[in-house]
Amino acid sequence: MKLRLHNYWRSSASHRVRIALGLEQLAYEYVVVDIVAPTGGQQRAAEYREKNPMQQVPTLEVTDDAGVHYLPQSLPIIEFLHETSGKAGLLPADPFLRARARALAELVNSGIQPLQNIATTRRVKALGGDDAQWARDFIRGGLEAFEALVAATAGRFCIGDAPTIADCFLVPQIHSARRFGASLDGLERIVRISDECDELPAFAAALPARQPDAKTA
Repeated sequence: MKLRLHNYWRSSASHRVRIALGLEQLAYEYVVVDIVAPTGGQQRAAEYREKNPMQQVPTLEVTDDAGVHYLPQSLPIIEFLHETSGKAGLLPADPFLRARARALAELVNSGIQPLQNIATTRRVKALGGDDAQWARDFIRGGLEAFEALVAATAGRFCIGDAPTIADCFLVPQIHSARRFGASLDGLERIVRISDECDELPAFAAALPARQPDAKTA
């Protein structure tokens, strides 16, 4: 199976999948999709739109004996990696813990990230709103909920002492919070988990600043 990840360095959704690929120890080709290109974003090109009609990143391109497949959306991509590799145990075996890991991931996936993504914040700004404050408010509220929900299962990581899909979603969101200037005061548990994750090789290699298309400005 050959893997190509169509992604963007600062995309938190792309960041999640890079972490999962690293935890599963899967080799992949990094394909840049510049979503802020001056021409309007490479995700809007017809060729990419055929791969991902939603015109978002990431898209995982999978080539196997049956042909070429394109998987959009970070949550099902990570579940696919778990189901086809399963080395890292990204979804716990216990049904309750598996559901809790998915709930934590979904809290970020649907409860925070869509409200801070570039399409949303640009629209808020176009309508005369404070796009930065908009993002900070939703990030803070979502992370407060994550801090409360994770308390019942946290060990070294979100679910006990091994990284799961929940950590794949938490860590990029903490990085986004810092980038947007959202307050992390009083969220000691999830900040500790995120900082500890970043010390692991799979998380460190997935950091936005370490990607080939990273920009300093």
